[in-house]
Amino acid sequence: MAQMMESRIRQGALARLGLLDDAAIDEACALIGRLDELGIETVRVLFPDQHGILRGKTVVASALPSIFANGMAAPSTLLLKDTSNRTVFSVWEGPDSHSWCPMGGAGDILMCPDPRTFRPLPWSPHSAWLLCDTFDKSGAEIEFVPRGVLRRALAKMADHDIGLVVGLEVEFHVFEIADPRHEHAATTMPGQPPLTRPLDHGFQFLAEARYDRLEPVMDELRRTAQALNLPVRSTEVEMGPSQFEFTFDPADPLTHADNMVMFRTMVKEVCARRGLHATFMCRPKLDNGVASGWHLHQSIIRKGSGENLFVPQTANQPTEIASQWIAGLLAHAGESCILTTPTVNGYKRYQPFQLAPDRIQWGEDNRGAMIRALMKPNDPASRIENRVAETAANPYYFFASQIVSGLAGIRQGLTAPAPVETPYSSAAASLPKSMIAAVEAFETSSLYRSELGETFVNYVSHLKRAEWNRYLMTVSEWEHSEYFSLF
Repeated sequence: MAQMMESRIRQGALARLGLLDDAAIDEACALIGRLDELGIETVRVLFPDQHGILRGKTVVASALPSIFANGMAAPSTLLLKDTSNRTVFSVWEGPDSHSWCPMGGAGDILMCPDPRTFRPLPWSPHSAWLLCDTFDKSGAEIEFVPRGVLRRALAKMADHDIGLVVGLEVEFHVFEIADPRHEHAATTMPGQPPLTRPLDHGFQFLAEARYDRLEPVMDELRRTAQALNLPVRSTEVEMGPSQFEFTFDPADPLTHADNMVMFRTMVKEVCARRGLHATFMCRPKLDNGVASGWHLHQSIIRKGSGENLFVPQTANQPTEIASQWIAGLLAHAGESCILTTPTVNGYKRYQPFQLAPDRIQWGEDNRGAMIRALMKPNDPASRIENRVAETAANPYYFFASQIVSGLAGIRQGLTAPAPVETPYSSAAASLPKSMIAAVEAFETSSLYRSELGETFVNYVSHLKRAEWNRYLMTVSEWEHSEYFSLF
């Protein structure tokens, strides 16, 4: 039976198309052989979409050999939706239309499972996750799918005989649900958000008593993350009411991008089953709320030896490659912002004196600067910390932006400017003030068009302009308060 199953996979469409290599097939066969032992009844076959949201279908365990042999079809429109879940490309207009669309007709894409991502779910022990790469139904690459974008960026690093190691610090909120808003009137697109209240008061950063109050939720999320093989390092009480932070040990970018989408999804699903609402929205519109950020630790290693190339010989003097990498991140920070900060809301975090950056600069162990350098002689953990991103960012696009920008600094032999000591009064250029400013910078970027392609840039721009246009057409509370009585 096992030999028949293996033969079926090796002769299947995915293997014929070259989308599953021998190692992946061996892992797939071993995985299928363990399903009964693990008590798995259903497998959620998923892919990370353009927003870093997991989408897909659920199959019974006995169907998994077929998925590994031939993949799974899914509507291509899943890749064409903005954050409201509206399809914002003109899929029904033909090739002669003036409306650009990367894939028309609402046909199918092909999901190819990655057996290394299989995870039994602790909160749903009869079920498991299996992440996929997505391709055109012919097996051809789609230029803008997130895992593929990151893989292409990593391949460019490999050409230089270097690799990137990243560590994550992720802030988010967990609230009690006071009203889930499940009435018919709330089933809009997007759905109306729940009414919430905090689990505890805030503004006691890292206070032990606050941690103890939140520990039951912290523990459940930590244990569940660890059961998913996510490398949790610490769980912390952040500044704001009901605000949490989890940090993770270093890993390679693709592993941590997968980890991030799994972590965000796990937190939301586990909390929802407990009558709680978890959100990775940057700055919720709640009284006394505090914005959440995502701090990405980065170091460059030499392929083969694993040597950390950011370890300086002399204190306060970055290595040549560290200086080049920092200079590249700074030079391209504005045009990268739509990938690091992809929501309208995220730009409202860029404010002075809030432990968030508002300008494009770096500093030595300075939490007000966009890039915080943590590099000391003889310290194998020497690294930089980019504090620019919001936790809603698509990790695959975010990590790709760091690689593309940092490599540009290396190729051009750039040198980082002097570090700042007063980040909120320096003359450094500001980060974009709005999402549309970030979109416009991205659209005019020759770097992203040359490194990730015209299709990728046009695709992201189209998605984000659709989101921005909906935002502009919505009457805000500010407008109503400003004008309703005056005129």
